[in-house]
Amino acid sequence: MKIAIGSDHAGFELKENVKDYLKELGHEVLDLGTHSTESVNYPEYAEKVAKAVSKGEAERGILICGTGIGMSIAANKVEGIRAALVHSVYTAKMASRHNNANIITFGGRIESPEEARAFVKAWLETPYEGERHNKRLFKIKELEEKCKGGDDV
Repeated sequence: MKIAIGSDHAGFELKENVKDYLKELGHEVLDLGTHSTESVNYPEYAEKVAKAVSKGEAERGILICGTGIGMSIAANKVEGIRAALVHSVYTAKMASRHNNANIITFGGRIESPEEARAFVKAWLETPYEGERHNKRLFKIKELEEKCKGGDDV
């Protein structure tokens, strides 16, 4: 699977660790930056990864900032993205199982490399259940469509 990955300066070191792990698992990694611990603005990297996933240049994406919160907010602004902030193996599994999340986010200042690897493994290995969850994802897509162009919801 081709997985896009990105981080800001606070997530850089953990991104490098997760990137190595993805390669160990046999995935192709599209590293969209940042490439150092020099201060940067996380929305730029969230946009790069989210657009890569939205356009089909990568099947899934992983974003890491200090807490994962900012990356999640920014990535979800891109059409077709379902970015989930995860903070445990359980939330990583549920992001996949119920929400079919195509991006996960977490915190470089919060998660250890071992925790992050466990989240990634759980998310990648857990299949989307579909069925009853499809109608909910459809409603999210409807909301996304209604909100285009600033129209009232």
